[in-house]
Amino acid sequence: MGSGSRVANLFWVLVVVASLALSVSAATVSGRTHKKTTAKVTENARTQRRMRSLRHSRTVAGSRASRARLRRVHHRYYERFYTSSFAENQDALDAKGGEDPVVRQAAIEALGDMNGTVVAVDPDTGRILAMVNQPLALSEGAQPCSTIKLSVALAALSEGIVTKDTKINVGGWRLNMTEALAHSNNAYFEALGRKLGFERVAYYSHQFGLGELAGYHIAGEHLGTYPSEEIDQKLGGVGRMCSFGEGVSMTPLQLAALVSAIANGGTLYYLQHPTTPDEVANFKPMVKRHLDIGGVIPQILDGMAGAVRYGTARSVRYNFSEQEILGKTGTCSKDGTRFGWFASFANTDRGKIVVVMFLRGGRPTFGPKAAELTGVMYKDLNDHNYFAGPVVPQVERATQTVGVSQ
Repeated sequence: MGSGSRVANLFWVLVVVASLALSVSAATVSGRTHKKTTAKVTENARTQRRMRSLRHSRTVAGSRASRARLRRVHHRYYERFYTSSFAENQDALDAKGGEDPVVRQAAIEALGDMNGTVVAVDPDTGRILAMVNQPLALSEGAQPCSTIKLSVALAALSEGIVTKDTKINVGGWRLNMTEALAHSNNAYFEALGRKLGFERVAYYSHQFGLGELAGYHIAGEHLGTYPSEEIDQKLGGVGRMCSFGEGVSMTPLQLAALVSAIANGGTLYYLQHPTTPDEVANFKPMVKRHLDIGGVIPQILDGMAGAVRYGTARSVRYNFSEQEILGKTGTCSKDGTRFGWFASFANTDRGKIVVVMFLRGGRPTFGPKAAELTGVMYKDLNDHNYFAGPVVPQVERATQTVGVSQ
């Protein structure tokens, strides 16, 4: 082999060696790059896992917080009721021989299948014109809910604690009595109750007939209850007594007697329930006592009218707006039963009629529902020309009236 061939072979050997060296170097670099890439991917994967874990933890924590909030709301607001809002044949046991047939029929149709009672009274005599579902009307009664605000308002006005225009700060709002009655503001009446104190609240409540029989020799009538001392502060004390009637059990007859006294200017009559035509023909009003509230009654009338025009009782106007109706609603619950009250009177120049509707049951039962149904009753009376009779002279209010103590 010549020197040229050897040189050529050596050249190619060097080329091969260089190529191998380059391959090894490239492989090394590639391996290092692969390791770096793999490490980076691994780190990214770990980061993603950590992020997913963090998001999951936050989601779980958020879900737990949401569930906790829901449990708190559930615990605070949800209430289970065990009494039905509906019933049938509620007038089956009623003694109706001495009732006004027009008023009674209107009351029956208004109540319908709602579980409750209706008591209608002539406020200028104390005669019960109709009493539907008499066993319930004469029972031990129930918590008066916000209808208790009427007696508290009269007490506070009588004591000079406020006038109807006095504004009280309640949670950032300043309300007067007219607004508080119309919208049934609890904080306002709790404040009045605390200003009055239990002794004065109890005194006026008894004057207005709570805790005593409202009727005169009405078979089966119960007293209701009024506590002899302020309820525990854990239950709200005197403030809660004056906003929701906590601790009090009031009968529909007691409320009807009080609203009758408001409607007639301050005379608390014994309610009488004639059961025969002869008893109607020989009926004589019987005064229980004259209340010294004539001067303050006008100060609550705007609030009672406001309740119907724009407040908690505006559902009356779904069905009736031809005459002025003044009233007060009440809604509350106790021991699995919800109560709906509406106490009112039609204020016309041809006489007045007081209507108290009391409902009991579950969620369909509340004060505005009682007001709505009372509107149905007033419409029925109006359709039968009940408010179109002759004007009744005011002097007749005092004729043939007997004063009685019991």
